[in-house]
This record gives sequence, structure tokens and C-alpha cells, in this order.
Amino acid sequence: MRLNNHSFFHFFILSLLLMSCGTQKESDKVNIEKQTIQLEGDLMTPEALWAMSRIGGYQASPDGKHIAFQMGYYSVKENKSHQVLWMMNADGSEQRQLTTDAENETDVQWLDNETIAFLREGEVWKMGFDGNGRKQMSETEGKVEGFLFAPDGKKAILLKSIDFNEIIQKNPEDLPKATGRVVNDLMYRHWDHYVESIQHPFLAEVNGQWSIVNERDILDGYPYECPMEPFGGIEQLAWSPDSKFIAFTCRCLTGIDYSISTDSDIFLYDAESKDMSKTKNLCKNCGEFDVVPDGGFVDSPDHICNPTKTLKDQFINTNLKDSNVGYDINPKFSPDGRYVAWLSMERDGYESDRQRLCIYDLKEGTKTYVTESLDSSVDDFCWAPDSYTLYYIAVWHAMEHLYRTNLKGEVTQLTDGHASAQFFGDFGSLQMLNEKEILAERHSFFAPADLYVVTPGDTIADTQVKQITEVNKDILEQLAQPGIDMRWVKTTDGKEMLTWIVLPPHFDPAKKYPTLLFCEGGPQSAVSQFWSYRWNFMIMASQGYVVIAPNRRGVPGFGQEWLEEISGDWTGQCMQDYLSAIDDAVENLPYVDKDRLGAVGASFGGFSVYYLAGHHEGRFKCFIAHDGAFNLEAMYTETEENWFSNWEYDDAYWNKDQTARARRTYENSPHRFVDKWDTPILCIHGEKDYRINATQGMSAFNAARMRGIEAQLLIFPDENHWVLKPQNGILWQRTFFAWLDRWLK
Repeated sequence: MRLNNHSFFHFFILSLLLMSCGTQKESDKVNIEKQTIQLEGDLMTPEALWAMSRIGGYQASPDGKHIAFQMGYYSVKENKSHQVLWMMNADGSEQRQLTTDAENETDVQWLDNETIAFLREGEVWKMGFDGNGRKQMSETEGKVEGFLFAPDGKKAILLKSIDFNEIIQKNPEDLPKATGRVVNDLMYRHWDHYVESIQHPFLAEVNGQWSIVNERDILDGYPYECPMEPFGGIEQLAWSPDSKFIAFTCRCLTGIDYSISTDSDIFLYDAESKDMSKTKNLCKNCGEFDVVPDGGFVDSPDHICNPTKTLKDQFINTNLKDSNVGYDINPKFSPDGRYVAWLSMERDGYESDRQRLCIYDLKEGTKTYVTESLDSSVDDFCWAPDSYTLYYIAVWHAMEHLYRTNLKGEVTQLTDGHASAQFFGDFGSLQMLNEKEILAERHSFFAPADLYVVTPGDTIADTQVKQITEVNKDILEQLAQPGIDMRWVKTTDGKEMLTWIVLPPHFDPAKKYPTLLFCEGGPQSAVSQFWSYRWNFMIMASQGYVVIAPNRRGVPGFGQEWLEEISGDWTGQCMQDYLSAIDDAVENLPYVDKDRLGAVGASFGGFSVYYLAGHHEGRFKCFIAHDGAFNLEAMYTETEENWFSNWEYDDAYWNKDQTARARRTYENSPHRFVDKWDTPILCIHGEKDYRINATQGMSAFNAARMRGIEAQLLIFPDENHWVLKPQNGILWQRTFFAWLDRWLK
């Protein structure tokens, strides 16, 4: 829950690295290479899905002539992955693998036009772009988790974890085998782990022998993480072009204050003086400030969410645009060094607020927002060489397009998949390749990530997009393509809702097909042309199912009003939108079999399934809910990021003078309608999911069985909100389709 699709690509790659880059015994290491598979037919299978190679991070050389990129290979037999490095020319020619053994090599970064740096066994290494001249640069006992070299090559930032015992006490030394944890405040767990360490950025020197030496903790003595948990990485820090300053992201909060606030800021650190007292907060415009005795910055949040107050009380008299009390992340300096741009949200406690592109003028000390004319979030961006133009991606009408803006805020759309019968897909990330071209990752419902070169024009018609990698061509060429259609559906309140219709390969319009209603997570995540290795529309269609995927109330890409209608109203119009989509399909699509309908979803989509199970009025013949919230009263205090509960529920369940919105939320929790459940249901959950605890899925399964309803529970003791291990992934797919086939075929 609460994962936007625009960030999913980066989060997913990070999680795969966390899964695959752990310390291995020498005897356990296997050199997993590109998987080859020969299909018996032309339909996607779970095995084919997990045989696919996965592009990760990528970076162009300073002169724009070469591209280094990361690739992940997965072995179901070994139940692990292997992260390797590749090199190619900027036009996609001469692709060659640089990694030669079983070690994971990741986080590629160019040092100059002929040399790249990368991570290997927790250390920074370098080699020539031809793979020769390998040298270990750092000596940290394998503790480096990320790095960023200064443009002059004389300094580097190293990300390392430090012990953190403010929330969880360190056990007594005479009890070395004790596994208990004494917890003193909130945020003792995050995503899938107990918070007993946090990341800090270390500033180091690079000597003439290309060795990294004399590292020091920039935040030494401060109990704040940088980058921020659970998904932040090196993108949350940036060097100025002159290598004198570091911009970094930090939320200066711990414990309960952290758990109820999304207020992070962008700080400017003087890397030459190394004097923290000269660090500036660019978000709050507070100028220089001193270090206070308790180890915190003088800048204190103007506002902290309070679970005993309503949202109206919390934000009254707050000048949101000036105070920057929401998320501020991912700073990037302009090439001339005058400006810092970053992604900014206005409101505290609202993690799905519109993400704007903020520009800070270091000379004038002023902020401007340059994407205001498009009523959608910025998902990634890069500066053009002129330090005046910026390129960014954003979702609009269920597609992630490329846009251009400038310091005046003049926005131009550069790509549009609607113009083609063969839908192009979503952009996932981007960076400048050279003076005129953009290097970008792109994917679609029917193809995983590949790299593209975009030549921006003055208009959509003038913009050129060229694919330069085809890392899964050998598998994709064996597969029959599903069909895709877009349909605008009338909602119960008279609005128009865009709905994707995915059709099975070899589709026969004269036949009747079992049909799935796809319920999106988030709750405020786009139903754009995403590619997933679990919720994959291509494999669903290939198993003989029509998929109905509505852009229901609460998803981005249709304006802020549409997006925010779901907050505090999880069971209102958005649920009616789901039913409008499936009812329209039954009524108007003759190939949809109304007697073989299922509803499936994860996270908020899983919550949706649990709710629909008590309100579907006989429409569906089976349900599947993955990692969904079932009991909202329990969910309010179980989840680790409590700002989410405060915003979405509006009030704590124990307050007697609740707002009408809060009462509606708790009174419509799915667990209150189990008495109306009458349909088989599969519940799936990971026990390391601390976002939505596994007790939610277990409770739903137990309730179904105690009601005498056919049910199944797929529980993963070692997975979090996602399913990352190959064999677990295969088990997930087989269980998913076995359940659907049992009730719909």
C-alpha cells in the first residue's frame, strides 16, 4: 500500500538489490547468467516471466558516447539473482557484459569518459569501460551501500549504515544470545526490518592512486537518516558542478514525530569547510543556522500531524507553498550551478500529494514551481545543458509521458501513446545522454524495461523515440501478444472513467471469456502501462482471462480533484467505480462471461477485494486479495508509517468525537461485513510486511473459514509487501491461477 507506480520501477530495483546483494559464503556463490527458455507454446508462463532479464540502473558517459547499465538475471533453481554490468555504444551497438564472475556488481557510475566505478561486495571498485584495469578503491570491510563521486573526481560520498539505538535499546553485553528487543518509541520497524541502524552519508577524499580515504560522517552525532527509509538511495544527494557543495535530503525527526510526519527538507552542505553550522535548509528559507545541543537542527518543523486533531485543525493558517512541510526529495543542481531543483509536496502527512518540481535560485534565495500547468505529479526529471530547460515525466490519462518545462514554467508535452494503435508504454526514468538527446527507460503492459533514446522536438509530432536495447527479445518473440483497448465508462455520479481492457492472445470475439476486475493499490497509484513481475496483465491474459482495469477515483493522471476523492472515502465512489467498470463490461462487451467473473488486487487493491466480498451482490465467483487491509481499526496502529492512517482515516478510532469522515471509514471496514461473505476467497500475505501486517490476511482467511466459505491462505514467512524470491514468485503465480481456474473455468 502507498506505493505509486511512478516510483515503483526504482523501488523494485532497489528491493531486488537488497535481496540479491547480501553476504554469501564462497561455496554458495553461483554465476547465474542470462536465462534461455524454449516455450512449448506461445503463451506467457510463470517460468517465462522469471526467465526474463531485468534492466536496472544506467548512466551515459560524460561525452555521451557510451552507456553503462546494470542487468539482473534470475534463477528459479538457485532461488536467487545475479546483478551484472553491461556496456554499449550510445546507439545501442556493441553490447557486451563486463561482469565475469559470480559476484554482484551494481551502481555503475562514470568517473571519466573511459572509466566507470561500481559496487562489489560492499566496496567501491573501478575499471575501464572495456572491462580491464579493475581496482578496489575503498577499504571499509564491505560497508558501502551507495556512492557518488564529485565532478572533479577528488571527493566522494559513501552511504554506510551506523548503529541506531534511540528507539530499540541495545541488549546488555552479558546477554549476547538474547533475541528480544526493548522498544521505547514508534518507528521501531520500517517496511520489512527492525530499525537498529540508519544510513548516513560519509564524505571522503580520492587520492592520486584512485583510493578513497579519510572518510567522515557528514551527520556525525545526528540521529537522522540520509537517505530516507525505506526506499531512498543515492538519488537523494547531489554534488554541485564545482564540487564545493552537497545537496541532501533529510527528515530531522525520530520516533513518533517521524511516524506522523512526511516533512523532509533539502539541505545545502559546504563540502570544503565541512562545518555543519553553515548548512542551509533550502525548503524553509531559514538561512544559516547553528547546531543545537540536543543534536538537532535549529530548523524545526512548522507543523507536526497530531492524531488527536482533524486535518482541518492541523492545517489551518498554514501557508503551504512557502513552508514546504511535505516531502522534499531528490535534489539536482543545474549544470551552471545556480539552481537546485527537487521534487516537492505541499502538505505534511499526505504522502500522495501532488509532487511538484521546485526550483531554488541559489543567487537570489527564491523558490519557484515550474510544472503547475499540468495537474499531475512529476515522477522523474533532469536538467538540460542550458540550465534553463528541464525534462520530466508525468502520468496523464493512464500513460507516463515525457514533458518539457523551463524556469518560466512553460510546459510542453513531448510524447503521446494515444496517437498510435500500438501503445508505446510508460517512461520510468530519464537523464540527458548528450546536448540534444535524452536517455530513458520505458516499459509497457506487454514488455519489461528497455532503454530508449529520445530526441525532443518542438511538439509531439517532432519528437523521436528510438529503442536501443531488446534484452528479452528471445523470449518476447516466442510469445503471442494480448490485445489492448481503452474504454471510457460512465460512473454512477455521471463522470467518465478510462478503463483498460486486456484481451487474451488469439482472441476470438465470438467466444465468452472468464473476466477479472483488477483493483489497483496505492490507494493513489496510476493504472498506467506498468510492467510487473507479479501483477502482470500479459500473463493474466495469456492464461485465458479478459482483464478489466479501471482508473477509478483516487488514481493520478486525471487531475487533483479526481485523485483526492478517495481520501477518507475508501468505500464510497471508488468502489462504485469498480462496479461501474465490471458492469459496463458485462453489458457492452459480448465476450465477457457474466457468470465467470473474479476480482483481484493487492495492497489497497486487496482491501478493495475484502470490501467487495461483502458488497458485490453476487457479481463475482471468486476473489484474490494480496497484502490487503482487512480491519481498519487494527490497521490504524499496526502500520509503521502512521501519517498515512492520520490522513486517510482523518481521526483515531478511540476518539469519541470523531469526524463524520472518520466514522464512515471505521464503520465500513471490510471485517464488519464478513456476515455477507458468500464467495470463495484466496488470501495472500508476507509475514515481513510491516506496512500491512500479516495478521490482516490471516484474519480475513480465518473469518472466511469460520463462516464456512471456501478459502485458501498463501503465507510467505520471508517476504514483505512484495514477493521477491524466484521460487516464491513461481509459487505465487501457480497458486493465483490455480485458484482462478478452479472457480472460473
